[in-house]
Amino acid sequence: MRSVILALALAIAASPAEARGHRGDTYVNSDGVTVHRPVQATQPPPGATAQCRDGSYSFSLHHRGTCSYHGGVMRWL
Repeated sequence: MRSVILALALAIAASPAEARGHRGDTYVNSDGVTVHRPVQATQPPPGATAQCRDGSYSFSLHHRGTCSYHGGVMRWL
């Protein structure tokens, strides 16, 4: 019983970002697919699909919402 209560407490204590599927270097997109978060790099990293206006590279699978927290899309790769 104690372990069940502990598990529930941990689930409730999860941050809102974790509850939405945002963990570390990845997020879960609208299709339920885990995608790498945008990264800062001097060259396009493998798998990058767009460069954001802040210079970061996105791995988004859809145009809608790509680079939304990074100033929008500067160019598609």
